[in-house]
Amino acid sequence: MESTEKKRKKALMSSLRKNEMLSLIRAEGKATVEQLAEHFDVTVQTVRRDLTELESEGRISRVHGGAMVRSGVTNIEYDERRSLNSDAKDRIARLVAEHVPDSVSLFINIGTTTEAVARALLDHRDITVVTNNMNVANIMAGNPHCEIIVSGGTLRRSDGGLVGDIATQMIEQFKVDIAIIGASALDDDGDLLDFDLREVRVSKSIIRHARKIFLVTDASKFERSAPVRIASLAELDAVFIDAPLPGDLNAKCEEWKTEVRIAD
Repeated sequence: MESTEKKRKKALMSSLRKNEMLSLIRAEGKATVEQLAEHFDVTVQTVRRDLTELESEGRISRVHGGAMVRSGVTNIEYDERRSLNSDAKDRIARLVAEHVPDSVSLFINIGTTTEAVARALLDHRDITVVTNNMNVANIMAGNPHCEIIVSGGTLRRSDGGLVGDIATQMIEQFKVDIAIIGASALDDDGDLLDFDLREVRVSKSIIRHARKIFLVTDASKFERSAPVRIASLAELDAVFIDAPLPGDLNAKCEEWKTEVRIAD
């Protein structure tokens, strides 16, 4: 029989491995069983057992062949979202900045990818940014050639978002050249999804009051779900993403005349 000390050491190693496993999944958004087994030099059976335990603790979601950050009816915590796929978000942001000229007006809404876009716009000149994202406003304050207009609304402390009827009414006073929006999830039909109905109402207003609409999103959003619909890709002018769209969505976007721009 195993000694008590040996069992204790095994439990400690398992706990440390699961914590590091969780960090890896959060950093990349997802991981396969094979990748994790190779990384930790353990069997795939050990990895599956660890993933099952992490899922039972509500810390990840199991998917076929691996695991991903948890999703469902509540969003991932802001600090986690900010670190997820950060390299992809930066590439997307730089690509968007190339398609935003100087001397334009912009809506930029809530999201960590839209915040990356704000950082990529710091050298643009003579632009006006209307936003319901306090983080975007603070970032754009570093651009002396940018006029910043912050909507009113109820402050969502978790991520600096301004939501609610006041934010919606404020947005409706404008008609901007380009809206740069994010989403918490995307489905295979091309629908943009989110968690907070108050935020969705603001996003819908932004879409109605912009001459062009750009969606900025990393491809991991297709592996997540959310309960509230914002719009369809058919309603947008362009989607900026880090990988090809899944299934037949590329063909649908051609039919809808929605440009797909991939940040390689």
